[in-house]
Amino acid sequence: MGNNEIDKSHNNSFQSIRKVGKEGEEFWFARDLQPILEYGSWDKFKRVVNKAITACETSNQPVDDHFSQVGKMVTLGLGAERKIEDFELSRYACYLIVQNGDPTKPVIAYGQTYFALQTRRQELADDEAFTQLQENEKRLLLRNELKEHNKQLVETAQQAGVETNLDFAVFQNHGYKGLYGGMDAKGIHKHKGLKKSHKILDHMGSTELAANLFRATQTEEKLRRENIQGKHKANTTHYEVGSKVRKTIEELGGTMPEDLPVPNDSIKQIENKQKRLKEGEDKK
Repeated sequence: MGNNEIDKSHNNSFQSIRKVGKEGEEFWFARDLQPILEYGSWDKFKRVVNKAITACETSNQPVDDHFSQVGKMVTLGLGAERKIEDFELSRYACYLIVQNGDPTKPVIAYGQTYFALQTRRQELADDEAFTQLQENEKRLLLRNELKEHNKQLVETAQQAGVETNLDFAVFQNHGYKGLYGGMDAKGIHKHKGLKKSHKILDHMGSTELAANLFRATQTEEKLRRENIQGKHKANTTHYEVGSKVRKTIEELGGTMPEDLPVPNDSIKQIENKQKRLKEGEDKK
């Protein structure tokens, strides 16, 4: 089975066990998630769940909103029944579980990207202030957020052995190639009709910026979490994360990033317009 078929299978598995409550809220049962994440025993999986609960507490999130302990009746031999422990999990809880799972399992690596992307999409959808922003305002917000995360990515990549400016350019291109179906920075410039002097990230819409933000944050987390060392491994990691984000977008029916439209105004032009407006208001 090829990688595309494996990823599609994992995505379908996560979707197939998704439940919807009476008020339209979605959730997953831990007992259903356990076999998909390839844990043979509940005791071993419960340890991962407990780690995720601790991470939830550390993040100052209300644990009960994400991990609801429930009992489930199962049928034993001869028709006997027994009550077993289970949890109703939010999408964020599932994300924390895969973040604390065994990184050597391919399904864990895919789940980390899948639930991270889903969680972030929901966060943006639920953020009333964000949804009320105009497209250019969303672009500015996401571009600034990406700038900060790229600084963290640079620091983490340096710790992994990506030392020189050339090393980082190669490292960055691996991420682009994964997310853009093989295109490096030069290829993206050509495909989108950008000039050589144009910064790619300054000529993206909010959807494309969000995809690149996922790529950056998940790569930074994976490099740290798995203590990846060596330029080659760091490059491979960046490519794999970009590729998984791409595949997740594809499975969700989204437009591939290279096919998203190029906005008329760059980030710099938007900033200059806002600056002129502010100066005009200050003169009144």
